[in-house]
Amino acid sequence: MFSKSSLLVGFAAGYVLGSRAGRERYEQIKAGATKVAQNPKVQAAADRAQDAVSEQASSVVDAAKEKVTSRP
Repeated sequence: MFSKSSLLVGFAAGYVLGSRAGRERYEQIKAGATKVAQNPKVQAAADRAQDAVSEQASSVVDAAKEKVTSRP
């Protein structure tokens, strides 16, 4: 039968090993995401998307104003 102390030691060891592996995996994912975000093709696509949103924003605002003012 396990004692409380052996259970706590097992839990502590599992926690330490799991958090270390978790941090390493997090760093891998973060590095991959940063690499993708810095890709010139991704940057160009993000710029085009932002330009499209900027162009459409004024027409969306105008349409919303029309809907609000035309309500009885």
